[in-house]
Amino acid sequence: MRILLFLLAITTFTFSSAQESDYQLVEQTVNYYLDGGTNNDFETLKKAFHENATMKFIGKEGYREVNALEFFGKGMKPGPKQDRKTRIADITISGNAANARLEIEYPTFTFIDFMNLLKIDGEWKIVNKIFYRKTD
Repeated sequence: MRILLFLLAITTFTFSSAQESDYQLVEQTVNYYLDGGTNNDFETLKKAFHENATMKFIGKEGYREVNALEFFGKGMKPGPKQDRKTRIADITISGNAANARLEIEYPTFTFIDFMNLLKIDGEWKIVNKIFYRKTD
């Protein structure tokens, strides 16, 4: 019986450590996105995304779907730090798939970002982003 309890304890510890590690890695990936955006640092932001990642949103012209890196690469210019607060509201992981909900608060509006991530070759990458712009 003691051996069974010992094996159960080791299995539980190993599983929770793996989950915790993946949680930290997903958190690190979305922080590349958040920190890169806050600091107008495309090289940092780029670390978060898979090269074929898509961004889908409702804009002035209606539904849009773009390559995320191309979008940010065109729009992000070096400059002063953005006046915003960022927060990881939630991370959910199931195997090699994850979802993160982020809040990016500017003085007059807030972006609510939903990031879908996959663990590709051992690295968590954002493969899809959808968002909503909430005006205060």
